[in-house]
Amino acid sequence: MTSASRYLSEHIDVPAGDVYAFTADPANLPAWAPGLATSVTREDGCWRIGDDGAELVFTPHNELGVLDHWVRPPDGGEVYAPMRVIPDGDGAEIMFTLRRLPGMSDDDFEQDAEAVQADLTRLKEVLESRR
Repeated sequence: MTSASRYLSEHIDVPAGDVYAFTADPANLPAWAPGLATSVTREDGCWRIGDDGAELVFTPHNELGVLDHWVRPPDGGEVYAPMRVIPDGDGAEIMFTLRRLPGMSDDDFEQDAEAVQADLTRLKEVLESRR
């Protein structure tokens, strides 16, 4: 099956550098992305998320707003999630590329897209409420 992607984004009325700094810190995930992580811990130099302790790896900090990350479940495998923050006037746009996983049904892909969009909207609300 050919891979399918969906591009999701949200405008945030906060400077791009501030959006990047907050989003790049995995400890902030429960505040804006509870679908991914209701809990985050740092163990042996690795970020662990959720009850199963999946490993979360972000791309190194950078000046380009790249927030790509990988989720590695304890049972093996890896899910790659491309994400970017770009300046948009005085604010920012955060963009997430959702990839359909092998064997994922249309309904599951749609539910995943809705969950990611809800997380991006929550990120907007969290950051804009801090202004």
